Amino acid sequence: PISEAAPLGAALGLSIKGYKSMVEMQFADFVSCGFNQIVNNLAKTHYRWQQNADVVIRMPTGAGSGAGPFHSQSNEAWFFHVPGLKIVYPSTPEDAKGLLLSSFYDPNPVLFFEHKNLYRAIKGNVPTNNFTIPIGKAKWVKKGDDVTIITYGLGVHWCSNYVAENNIDATILDLRSLVPWDKEAVVEAVERTGKVVVVHEDNLQGGIGAEIAAWIGEHCFKLLDAPVMRVASINTPIPFNKDLEDNYLGLNELGEKLNELLNW
Repeated sequence: PISEAAPLGAALGLSIKGYKSMVEMQFADFVSCGFNQIVNNLAKTHYRWQQNADVVIRMPTGAGSGAGPFHSQSNEAWFFHVPGLKIVYPSTPEDAKGLLLSSFYDPNPVLFFEHKNLYRAIKGNVPTNNFTIPIGKAKWVKKGDDVTIITYGLGVHWCSNYVAENNIDATILDLRSLVPWDKEAVVEAVERTGKVVVVHEDNLQGGIGAEIAAWIGEHCFKLLDAPVMRVASINTPIPFNKDLEDNYLGLNELGEKLNELLNW
């Protein structure tokens, strides 16, 4: 039967019996049907009675295919607030493999977000050996001197393409892991240019970019030459219509925000 709560509960039971469990949501949107299993049971089991919740949840996510509001959401921020969960979100095939293997080896519950649109759009060389990428370590996509972009997932490709097409000397930092996120790399990225924009596909309001921007403002204020900007999608459900979906996505504001920072 189609269910979200049942396999998540079974995965925790298997973990308690000493097994490693992996559950794949058909769409990340439907994880709401198993929300209690994740935010209360998986996230808090170790805190309550020192029992590992050795479970990985794969979450096909994101827009770009005109699939509408129940099959295209970016809902990583739902879980960002919950202690006890780790969240990873790769942007390349190599990172996907390395981070997935790290997630399997980690005894904690890990939510592994994988963008549906990148399944078909991105190709890359992937080592065939058993290798891992540490959870919590960002990747330097590009180092430049004019502006810093902090992003993850599809946002990495938005930003890489835009700065290449417009000859912008930008630093691009791919977080890769959202919980924990690489604060040391963020400080270095801020220090490089003093001008920062945080980019993600999720809605602007209450998005992960808000936490990162606030943290930068609190801990890196003396390094800044301009306000920290955010680029994200508008605060509406995602439309089915492809033209409306394109208008919904934060990519439309990327150029405007970068120009504002560059001219500050």
